[in-house]
Amino acid sequence: MQFDVVIVGAGHGGAQVAIMLRTQKFTGSIAIIGEEAELPYERPPLSKEYFAGEKEFERIQLRPAKYWDEREVTMLLGKRVVSVDPAAHTVTTEGGETIGYGKLVWATGGHPRMLPIPGGDLPGVQGVRTRADADAMKAASETAGQIVVVGGGYIGLEAAAVLNKAGKKVVLLEALDRVLARVAGADLSRFYEKEHRDHGVELHLGVCVDAIEGETQVTGVRLSDGEVIPADLVIVGIGIVPAVEPLIAAGADCANGVRVDRLCKTSLPDVYAIGDCASHVNDFAEGAEIRLESVQNANDQANVVAKGIVGDEAPYHAIPWFWSNQYDLRLQTAGLSTGHDQAVLRGDPAARSFSVVYLKAGKVIAIDCVNATKDYVQGRMIVTAGLVATAEQLADTETPLKALLPA
Repeated sequence: MQFDVVIVGAGHGGAQVAIMLRTQKFTGSIAIIGEEAELPYERPPLSKEYFAGEKEFERIQLRPAKYWDEREVTMLLGKRVVSVDPAAHTVTTEGGETIGYGKLVWATGGHPRMLPIPGGDLPGVQGVRTRADADAMKAASETAGQIVVVGGGYIGLEAAAVLNKAGKKVVLLEALDRVLARVAGADLSRFYEKEHRDHGVELHLGVCVDAIEGETQVTGVRLSDGEVIPADLVIVGIGIVPAVEPLIAAGADCANGVRVDRLCKTSLPDVYAIGDCASHVNDFAEGAEIRLESVQNANDQANVVAKGIVGDEAPYHAIPWFWSNQYDLRLQTAGLSTGHDQAVLRGDPAARSFSVVYLKAGKVIAIDCVNATKDYVQGRMIVTAGLVATAEQLADTETPLKALLPA
């Protein structure tokens, strides 16, 4: 088999490359190779609406089967690529198939980072990355008395909220001294800790997991101080490991994922990489090299690649944004707060509608908005503009954020 464009990875980024190529009137042959047997679908609902049973799987598919057929996108599903030959311009699957490409787009995302501890691979210890993961988690949670969630980031908190809403006893463990510590300031962390505790989730902060107990099935989680927390199900939400092994073996420049330039090109000829597995220089991180695990990043990089393939090259420059649904709270984030030296609270957390604006050297670099959509929309504008403003100006809820922008 030979295709003009081969996309490895059937997630948001991979699907968007194919969609954008056809939108750009690309007439060459396109194939998407996906490890799962499923057509491309949304990942974020796996720990939210799909897990909660609020959305059927069909509703989280990115496009129906008919869409891909009509646009002549060949779906090679249930296949894992195990090697890349950049000289021959071929990839080989686990089943031994060799597929040729003109351009290769690597959009594999990553695998859930699991706990490298005794018992970490016991039945009942579950990561969250695929539909199968979510289905297994749902099935196990139905009979579980107590569920332990390891990780106080978005995935862990969302899973805890869904399980709590379903009436389950939930214990959440976080190694750092607050939840969301890697992505938000203390004001937001303390707000979400209070919300979860008020809903009945038991939080343990600053704890280290030493082992998972059990023989044929998980029975508990042992902490470094010796305490054992009973568990019928353990959900691990501690990030991902970028799925780039075949690119490393092929000689690609890799560090915390595969390195790409501003056009999302890797160091291998005619090979691009996008999304969660791509390490790139980001203008909104002061030019630091980072990996972004977000739908926004996957889609925006996909558009850069598709346009580049049709000859309309333009460097990646997009403001990072994220969202999280927990209970009746919608968190929306624009920008990257890492490295901020000032956090300004805008509004009252007790009212359950407020924002936190992050500054560095007087310049707005990010904003977190809880049930505050207007602030989020305008916050994206002031982050993009690199607004310089005082804490007093930003904290004044009577003044719309966009009013602080220069005329």
